[in-house]
Amino acid sequence: MAACAASRCAVNVGAFVNTESSKLSFGASSVNGVRIAAAPRPAVVSQETTGPRAALYSDAQYDLNNYKFAPIKEAIVAREMTRRYMTDMITHADTDVVVVGAGSAGLCCAYELSKNPNVKVAIVEQSVSPGGGAWLGGQLFSAMVVRKPAHRFLDELEVPYDEMEDYVVIKHAALFTSTVMSKLLARPNVKLFNAVAAEDLIIKEGRVGGVVTNWALVAQNHNTQSCMDPNVMEAKVVVSSCGHDGPFGATGVKRLKSVGMIDSVPGMKCLDMNTAEDAIVRFTREVVPGMIVTGMEVAEIDGSPRMGPTFGAMMVSGQKAAHLALKALGLPNEIDGNFVSGVHTELVLASAEDETSATA
Repeated sequence: MAACAASRCAVNVGAFVNTESSKLSFGASSVNGVRIAAAPRPAVVSQETTGPRAALYSDAQYDLNNYKFAPIKEAIVAREMTRRYMTDMITHADTDVVVVGAGSAGLCCAYELSKNPNVKVAIVEQSVSPGGGAWLGGQLFSAMVVRKPAHRFLDELEVPYDEMEDYVVIKHAALFTSTVMSKLLARPNVKLFNAVAAEDLIIKEGRVGGVVTNWALVAQNHNTQSCMDPNVMEAKVVVSSCGHDGPFGATGVKRLKSVGMIDSVPGMKCLDMNTAEDAIVRFTREVVPGMIVTGMEVAEIDGSPRMGPTFGAMMVSGQKAAHLALKALGLPNEIDGNFVSGVHTELVLASAEDETSATA
């Protein structure tokens, strides 16, 4: 397997380049055949790590029999957590893109968006543990099957796999999920708000303009408690990747139906992997102004088949949703072909049919 060691560097270079002389492929590690070396990461040194006390611990021997931590006041821990979290809440009270749901599609969408450092991305996930169903394969088995050509995204992430003729197998699904999550959350323009539920949508003049948020435990207990008003998060674009299972499954499109912005949510049909994965990618779209639907929530709104334990469509649907969001923001994107030179094969899992209904 060819690992793309410099993919992050290459994509960041190419995200804002659109000339005939610069042929930079989506997730590639070279320009015009010349390999791009990964840029060295500078050491982050804060004022607190340069004093005389810090020197005592920087040179300490790793002796597990006499190990001693640097002293700290409990109040300092509380202040650090609170200050940083509240700063993030203030920053993302008015953000560019809110991704609702941190399953495989939502994470891939946020990862793709984060390549543009000027796009602020907030991820809202009701579970304490993001990742959705992508920590395991089917029926709680370990391996993750990804149909080609979606394996190119794994190359970009440098996730190892066993290669077969038409698909690849990751030995444990957690390898993919932990990798995309760690790369995503390391980027300064992204914040994950886990244990936070999107209870409702902000809708003004027929356009989705953000989400109504609350602590997940509060959102799940409104029938037993009162006086627990929510918070809000305004956004230029909302990406709904709520999946199809659980208490918050497909809540984005269900809410649109309840307010009359879409006609129906028929739910997904019975399993058909070959039909389902193509349909999920093809019908990932902006369903109403300001709101894009991705992942298995697409099957819920279109009545396309469920796809079972294959994950390629989740990855590519998330990527497509990101580029639809970039398009909505008026930024370079794959949909218009001005993000890089041409559309990539992993974004063309589906045939080039008209975006009518999956049930047509």
